Amino acid sequence: MTEAVPDYPFEQPDVLEPPREWAETRAACPVAHVRMPSGDVVGLLTGYDEVRGLLTDPRFSRNLDRKGAARMSTTEDGGMFSRPSLGQVDNKEGPGHRRWRRLISRAFTVKKMEAWRPRVQEMADALVDDMAAKGAPADLRAALALPLPVQVICALLGAPSEDQDKFARWSETLLTLTRYTQAEVDDAQREFHAYASDLVERKRAEPGDDLLSELTQISDSEDGRLSHDELISTAVGLLLAGHETTSNMILKMTAMLLSERERYGAVLADPGLVPGVVEEALRMDANGGAGIPRFITEDTEVGGVPVGAGSTLFVNLPAANRDGRKFPEPDRFDPRRENNAQHLSFGAGPHFCVGQTLARVELQVVLGTFVRRLPELRLRDAPDALRIREGVAAGGFEDMWVTW
Repeated sequence: MTEAVPDYPFEQPDVLEPPREWAETRAACPVAHVRMPSGDVVGLLTGYDEVRGLLTDPRFSRNLDRKGAARMSTTEDGGMFSRPSLGQVDNKEGPGHRRWRRLISRAFTVKKMEAWRPRVQEMADALVDDMAAKGAPADLRAALALPLPVQVICALLGAPSEDQDKFARWSETLLTLTRYTQAEVDDAQREFHAYASDLVERKRAEPGDDLLSELTQISDSEDGRLSHDELISTAVGLLLAGHETTSNMILKMTAMLLSERERYGAVLADPGLVPGVVEEALRMDANGGAGIPRFITEDTEVGGVPVGAGSTLFVNLPAANRDGRKFPEPDRFDPRRENNAQHLSFGAGPHFCVGQTLARVELQVVLGTFVRRLPELRLRDAPDALRIREGVAAGGFEDMWVTW
């Protein structure tokens, strides 16, 4: 009898614990087969070495806009990785991709992103001031986790922060697996494209002291300048990824700490643990979304298992971060873990997250602010009351009510 192919993403009975299938598939086979919401069957990688190996191999494409590639979502276009342009700032391959990365990376150096730390701190303090003034309880998503990353990325790009509700709506729609229709995706894509195009035109005409203005001017003898279409795609990608993932991670990190009070108590007792706590929270994320695809362009092997050209594989980064072969006692929260910064939460290889330093700055500032100003912070409800955002690729929680 042929074994049934399980549906993916896996069900998660405990929102703060990984699905049991992560460990089961990792132990059973380097390449498991799962069925996406679209109905297409793909290979799934959950082991650290296998995931990192595939991500760092430039032969394999993350662009599913090609014949034979699997579809992610229930929409007719198959999902965000199947769309040929909008929001896919990092889907190019080969020399075109390397050129884009060289140009964009100049704006995201560690030094430049660290220089934003005082500004991020000011924003976080203002949001906590407002939350405290309104009194407990508060929905942390609405009060801080969503507005802070939006304010940061808007200030960085020179976009109006009052448009945050638009960014949130467009981003969630474009990241759909089952929640939105193709018509809703098309509307969001069209509106987001028009918004970004207008923003780029304004920055070209009147450059300011912001990243998007800088990107319109970046040029050198080898690479030239970013084209208008590249700038639009870059702006959309940064506005989308620059707030969606960080917003989700603020809530998930906070839930990990407050659900087991000794974790929060440890960082209260030693604020020097903040960077390590952030890295361990990133590593132990149990709700990291569907994963990242790769289209296999030539026959190969993964962990000794043959994988044919034309196949689609998905890499589950959070599952790889729980691989005991890389991280001993992987389900133990240990902010002093020596190698926890080697997690794959920001990817690896030629498509690693260009904004990872900024994300780390934001998470460290948030946690440091909580430790300094809200030592009595706690969840209002039991952890099992947290609701996962269903039907979107990014995962995360619908809301999170806290008191202090």
